[in-house]
Amino acid sequence: MNSIRPVSDLRNNFAEISRQVHETKKPVFLTKNGFGDMVVMSMEAYVNMQFDSEVYHQLQEAEKQAALTNTRYSSKDVLKAMKDAIRETTHV
Repeated sequence: MNSIRPVSDLRNNFAEISRQVHETKKPVFLTKNGFGDMVVMSMEAYVNMQFDSEVYHQLQEAEKQAALTNTRYSSKDVLKAMKDAIRETTHV
């Protein structure tokens, strides 16, 4: 369940909000005059969210590219290509 608090709590209860976002790994939503104003989250949660967003974006791009061609690769072909690429970078 989302934690929703007035923005004044950030000033008055900063240590508590900091503890909460680190322990729960979930954001705290802050309101101003009854309306959403800010979101506070731990740095770890933010980095994870950014990573997930980037992965999702890359998957969307891959799906768009796949729709433009009929070329398909088996899992064995992909695994071999990955191993070959790793081998090349470690023997340079």
